[in-house]
Amino acid sequence: MRVVVVGGTGQLGRELVRALPGADTVALSRAQLDLTTAPAVAPRLAALAPSVVVNAAADNRVDAAERDPAPALAVNALGVAALAEACRATGALLVHMSTDYVFDGRAARSYTEDDPPNPLGAYARSKLEGERLVQALAPRHAVVRVAGLYAAGGSGFVDRVLARARASRRLRVVHDQVTAPTWARDVATALARLLPRLLAGDAPGGIYHMTNAGACSWYEFACTALALAGVDAEIEPITSAELAAPAPRPAYSVLANTRLAAIGEPPLRSWRDALAAYLAD
Repeated sequence: MRVVVVGGTGQLGRELVRALPGADTVALSRAQLDLTTAPAVAPRLAALAPSVVVNAAADNRVDAAERDPAPALAVNALGVAALAEACRATGALLVHMSTDYVFDGRAARSYTEDDPPNPLGAYARSKLEGERLVQALAPRHAVVRVAGLYAAGGSGFVDRVLARARASRRLRVVHDQVTAPTWARDVATALARLLPRLLAGDAPGGIYHMTNAGACSWYEFACTALALAGVDAEIEPITSAELAAPAPRPAYSVLANTRLAAIGEPPLRSWRDALAAYLAD
Protein backbone atom coordinates (compact mmCIF):
# COMPACT_ATOMS: atom_id res chain seq x y z
CA MET A 1 0.00 0.00 0.00
CA ARG A 2 1.73 3.13 -1.23
CA VAL A 3 0.15 6.23 0.33
CA VAL A 4 0.59 9.84 -0.73
CA VAL A 5 -0.47 12.36 1.91
CA VAL A 6 -1.31 15.71 0.35
CA GLY A 7 -0.91 18.44 2.94
CA GLY A 8 1.65 16.24 4.64
CA THR A 9 3.14 19.00 6.78
CA GLY A 10 -0.17 20.16 8.29
CA GLN A 11 -1.44 19.09 11.70
CA LEU A 12 -3.21 15.98 10.43
CA GLY A 13 -0.65 15.28 7.71
CA ARG A 14 2.18 15.09 10.21
CA GLU A 15 0.25 12.64 12.38
CA LEU A 16 -0.63 10.50 9.36
CA VAL A 17 3.03 10.26 8.41
CA ARG A 18 3.73 9.16 11.98
CA ALA A 19 0.97 6.51 11.92
CA LEU A 20 1.57 5.03 8.46
CA PRO A 21 4.51 2.81 7.39
CA GLY A 22 7.35 5.17 6.57
CA ALA A 23 8.80 3.25 3.64
CA ASP A 24 5.47 3.29 1.79
CA THR A 25 4.30 6.81 2.65
CA VAL A 26 5.09 10.02 0.79
CA ALA A 27 4.19 13.33 2.44
CA LEU A 28 3.75 16.29 0.10
CA SER A 29 3.90 19.82 1.45
CA ARG A 30 2.15 22.68 -0.30
CA ALA A 31 5.47 23.63 -1.88
CA GLN A 32 5.71 20.13 -3.35
CA LEU A 33 2.09 19.98 -4.52
CA ASP A 34 0.01 23.15 -4.57
CA LEU A 35 -3.65 22.34 -5.20
CA THR A 36 -4.22 25.83 -6.57
CA THR A 37 -1.98 24.85 -9.50
CA ALA A 38 -4.37 22.28 -10.91
CA PRO A 39 -2.35 21.31 -14.04
CA ALA A 40 0.54 20.14 -11.83
CA VAL A 41 -1.55 17.68 -9.83
CA ALA A 42 -2.00 14.83 -12.32
CA PRO A 43 1.65 14.51 -13.43
CA ARG A 44 2.89 14.71 -9.84
CA LEU A 45 0.61 11.88 -8.70
CA ALA A 46 1.27 9.82 -11.81
CA ALA A 47 5.02 9.96 -11.09
CA LEU A 48 4.47 8.74 -7.53
CA ALA A 49 2.02 5.96 -8.53
CA PRO A 50 0.17 5.73 -5.19
CA SER A 51 -2.49 3.17 -4.40
CA VAL A 52 -4.05 5.61 -1.91
CA VAL A 53 -4.09 9.41 -1.80
CA VAL A 54 -5.13 11.07 1.45
CA ASN A 55 -6.03 14.72 0.99
CA ALA A 56 -5.29 16.48 4.27
CA ALA A 57 -4.73 19.83 2.55
CA ALA A 58 -7.27 22.59 3.06
CA ASP A 59 -7.68 26.33 3.36
CA ASN A 60 -9.13 26.48 6.88
CA ARG A 61 -9.21 30.26 7.27
CA VAL A 62 -12.89 30.35 8.11
CA ASP A 63 -13.28 34.08 8.66
CA ALA A 64 -11.03 35.06 5.77
CA ALA A 65 -13.20 32.98 3.43
CA GLU A 66 -16.24 34.99 4.45
CA ARG A 67 -14.52 38.16 3.27
CA ASP A 68 -13.05 36.57 0.12
CA PRO A 69 -14.20 33.03 -0.76
CA ALA A 70 -11.93 32.60 -3.79
CA PRO A 71 -8.82 31.21 -2.02
CA ALA A 72 -10.89 28.65 -0.07
CA LEU A 73 -12.68 27.55 -3.23
CA ALA A 74 -9.36 27.22 -5.07
CA VAL A 75 -8.01 24.72 -2.54
CA ASN A 76 -11.10 23.11 -1.01
CA ALA A 77 -13.07 22.63 -4.24
CA LEU A 78 -11.16 23.23 -7.48
CA GLY A 79 -7.94 21.69 -6.16
CA VAL A 80 -9.89 18.72 -4.85
CA ALA A 81 -11.45 18.26 -8.30
CA ALA A 82 -7.96 18.06 -9.80
CA LEU A 83 -6.99 15.43 -7.22
CA ALA A 84 -10.14 13.42 -7.89
CA GLU A 85 -9.54 13.45 -11.64
CA ALA A 86 -5.91 12.40 -11.14
CA CYS A 87 -7.00 9.51 -8.90
CA ARG A 88 -9.58 8.44 -11.47
CA ALA A 89 -6.87 8.40 -14.16
CA THR A 90 -4.50 6.26 -12.08
CA GLY A 91 -7.08 4.10 -10.30
CA ALA A 92 -5.94 5.31 -6.87
CA LEU A 93 -8.27 5.42 -3.90
CA LEU A 94 -8.89 9.03 -2.78
CA VAL A 95 -9.56 9.64 0.91
CA HIS A 96 -10.63 13.24 1.35
CA MET A 97 -10.75 14.96 4.75
CA SER A 98 -13.74 17.17 5.42
CA THR A 99 -15.44 18.92 8.33
CA ASP A 100 -18.39 19.12 10.70
CA TYR A 101 -18.97 22.64 9.36
CA VAL A 102 -20.90 21.20 6.40
CA PHE A 103 -23.86 21.04 8.83
CA ASP A 104 -25.87 24.05 10.02
CA GLY A 105 -25.81 23.06 13.70
CA ARG A 106 -29.56 23.24 14.20
CA ALA A 107 -30.02 19.53 14.97
CA ALA A 108 -31.02 18.29 18.42
CA ARG A 109 -28.85 15.16 18.10
CA SER A 110 -25.51 14.10 16.69
CA TYR A 111 -25.26 14.19 12.91
CA THR A 112 -24.94 10.88 11.08
CA GLU A 113 -23.30 10.36 7.72
CA ASP A 114 -26.75 10.21 6.10
CA ASP A 115 -27.94 13.60 7.35
CA PRO A 116 -28.23 16.27 4.64
CA PRO A 117 -25.55 18.97 4.86
CA ASN A 118 -26.48 22.65 5.02
CA PRO A 119 -23.35 24.80 5.33
CA LEU A 120 -23.66 28.27 6.83
CA GLY A 121 -20.58 30.13 5.57
CA ALA A 122 -18.24 30.42 2.60
CA TYR A 123 -15.58 28.11 4.05
CA ALA A 124 -18.19 25.45 4.85
CA ARG A 125 -19.69 25.73 1.37
CA SER A 126 -16.25 25.26 -0.20
CA LYS A 127 -15.70 22.11 1.86
CA LEU A 128 -19.08 20.67 0.90
CA GLU A 129 -18.35 21.41 -2.75
CA GLY A 130 -15.10 19.49 -2.36
CA GLU A 131 -16.99 16.51 -0.96
CA ARG A 132 -19.38 16.55 -3.90
CA LEU A 133 -16.58 16.79 -6.45
CA VAL A 134 -14.84 13.79 -4.88
CA GLN A 135 -18.06 11.79 -5.06
CA ALA A 136 -18.68 12.81 -8.66
CA LEU A 137 -15.16 12.45 -10.07
CA ALA A 138 -13.30 9.76 -8.11
CA PRO A 139 -14.78 6.28 -8.62
CA ARG A 140 -12.86 4.97 -5.59
CA HIS A 141 -13.24 7.37 -2.71
CA ALA A 142 -14.01 7.97 0.95
CA VAL A 143 -14.89 11.29 2.57
CA VAL A 144 -13.85 11.50 6.22
CA ARG A 145 -15.36 14.30 8.31
CA VAL A 146 -13.60 15.41 11.47
CA ALA A 147 -14.36 18.13 14.03
CA GLY A 148 -12.45 20.52 16.24
CA LEU A 149 -9.11 19.09 15.13
CA TYR A 150 -6.02 19.96 17.16
CA ALA A 151 -2.40 18.81 17.21
CA ALA A 152 1.05 19.92 18.30
CA GLY A 153 2.59 22.87 16.56
CA GLY A 154 1.50 25.96 18.45
CA SER A 155 -1.33 27.09 16.18
CA GLY A 156 -4.15 24.82 17.36
CA PHE A 157 -6.89 25.77 19.81
CA VAL A 158 -5.36 24.01 22.82
CA ASP A 159 -1.91 25.52 22.32
CA ARG A 160 -3.36 29.00 21.76
CA VAL A 161 -5.44 28.82 24.93
CA LEU A 162 -2.49 27.65 27.02
CA ALA A 163 -0.16 30.26 25.52
CA ARG A 164 -2.59 33.09 26.24
CA ALA A 165 -3.20 31.83 29.78
CA ARG A 166 0.51 31.55 30.53
CA ALA A 167 1.03 35.07 29.20
CA SER A 168 -1.73 36.29 31.56
CA ARG A 169 -3.79 37.44 28.62
CA ARG A 170 -7.55 37.69 28.80
CA LEU A 171 -9.39 34.53 27.77
CA ARG A 172 -12.87 34.77 26.28
CA VAL A 173 -14.29 31.56 24.79
CA VAL A 174 -17.71 30.81 23.34
CA HIS A 175 -19.97 28.57 25.38
CA ASP A 176 -22.80 28.22 22.83
CA GLN A 177 -20.93 26.22 20.20
CA VAL A 178 -20.84 22.49 20.94
CA THR A 179 -18.69 19.97 19.07
CA ALA A 180 -16.49 16.92 19.63
CA PRO A 181 -12.92 18.25 19.76
CA THR A 182 -10.60 15.67 18.27
CA TRP A 183 -6.87 14.97 18.53
CA ALA A 184 -5.35 14.60 15.07
CA ARG A 185 -3.28 11.66 16.30
CA ASP A 186 -6.41 9.64 17.07
CA VAL A 187 -7.78 10.37 13.59
CA ALA A 188 -4.47 9.31 12.03
CA THR A 189 -4.44 6.08 14.02
CA ALA A 190 -8.00 5.27 12.99
CA LEU A 191 -7.25 6.11 9.36
CA ALA A 192 -4.18 3.89 9.38
CA ARG A 193 -6.48 0.99 10.34
CA LEU A 194 -9.18 1.94 7.84
CA LEU A 195 -7.07 2.56 4.72
CA PRO A 196 -6.08 -1.09 4.06
CA ARG A 197 -9.71 -2.13 4.50
CA LEU A 198 -10.93 0.50 2.03
CA LEU A 199 -8.24 -0.47 -0.45
CA ALA A 200 -9.08 -4.18 -0.19
CA GLY A 201 -12.83 -3.58 -0.44
CA ASP A 202 -13.32 -4.96 3.06
CA ALA A 203 -14.87 -1.62 4.05
CA PRO A 204 -17.17 0.36 1.74
CA GLY A 205 -16.32 3.79 0.40
CA GLY A 206 -18.51 6.81 0.99
CA ILE A 207 -18.76 9.15 3.96
CA TYR A 208 -17.33 8.45 7.41
CA HIS A 209 -17.40 10.54 10.58
CA MET A 210 -14.28 10.23 12.71
CA THR A 211 -14.16 12.14 15.99
CA ASN A 212 -13.29 11.61 19.62
CA ALA A 213 -16.32 10.48 21.61
CA GLY A 214 -18.53 12.81 23.61
CA ALA A 215 -19.25 16.51 23.20
CA CYS A 216 -18.53 19.82 24.89
CA SER A 217 -18.61 23.54 24.28
CA TRP A 218 -15.41 25.33 23.37
CA TYR A 219 -15.57 26.99 26.79
CA GLU A 220 -15.72 23.62 28.56
CA PHE A 221 -12.90 22.35 26.39
CA ALA A 222 -10.72 25.34 27.22
CA CYS A 223 -11.45 25.03 30.95
CA THR A 224 -10.58 21.34 30.88
CA ALA A 225 -7.32 22.00 29.02
CA LEU A 226 -6.27 24.58 31.60
CA ALA A 227 -7.16 22.28 34.49
CA LEU A 228 -5.31 19.30 33.03
CA ALA A 229 -2.27 21.44 32.27
CA GLY A 230 -2.27 22.88 35.78
CA VAL A 231 -2.55 26.45 34.49
CA ASP A 232 -4.49 28.88 36.66
CA ALA A 233 -6.23 31.53 34.58
CA GLU A 234 -9.51 33.37 34.42
CA ILE A 235 -11.67 32.46 31.46
CA GLU A 236 -14.86 34.25 30.50
CA PRO A 237 -17.69 32.40 28.75
CA ILE A 238 -19.17 34.45 25.92
CA THR A 239 -21.80 33.96 23.23
CA SER A 240 -21.15 33.68 19.53
CA ALA A 241 -22.91 37.03 19.13
CA GLU A 242 -20.44 38.61 21.55
CA LEU A 243 -17.52 37.11 19.65
CA ALA A 244 -18.91 38.66 16.45
CA ALA A 245 -16.73 36.58 14.11
CA PRO A 246 -17.18 37.35 10.40
CA ALA A 247 -18.18 33.76 9.54
CA PRO A 248 -21.10 31.91 11.13
CA ARG A 249 -20.35 28.68 12.98
CA PRO A 250 -22.73 25.78 13.64
CA ALA A 251 -24.08 25.88 17.19
CA TYR A 252 -24.12 22.08 17.49
CA SER A 253 -21.89 20.04 15.18
CA VAL A 254 -21.33 16.77 17.03
CA LEU A 255 -20.77 13.90 14.59
CA ALA A 256 -22.03 10.37 15.20
CA ASN A 257 -19.40 7.87 14.04
CA THR A 258 -22.12 5.54 12.77
CA ARG A 259 -20.39 3.98 9.78
CA LEU A 260 -17.17 3.20 11.63
CA ALA A 261 -19.21 1.31 14.20
CA ALA A 262 -21.16 -0.49 11.46
CA ILE A 263 -17.96 -1.97 9.98
CA GLY A 264 -16.62 -3.01 13.37
CA GLU A 265 -13.98 -0.32 13.83
CA PRO A 266 -13.32 0.57 17.48
CA PRO A 267 -14.59 3.97 18.60
CA LEU A 268 -12.14 6.77 19.17
CA ARG A 269 -11.60 7.48 22.88
CA SER A 270 -13.39 10.28 24.68
CA TRP A 271 -12.36 13.87 24.03
CA ARG A 272 -11.31 14.20 27.70
CA ASP A 273 -9.01 11.16 27.53
CA ALA A 274 -7.58 12.33 24.22
CA LEU A 275 -6.91 15.82 25.58
CA ALA A 276 -5.20 14.40 28.66
CA ALA A 277 -2.99 12.21 26.44
CA TYR A 278 -2.18 15.14 24.16
CA LEU A 279 -1.09 17.31 27.08
CA ALA A 280 0.98 14.46 28.55
CA ASP A 281 2.67 13.71 25.21
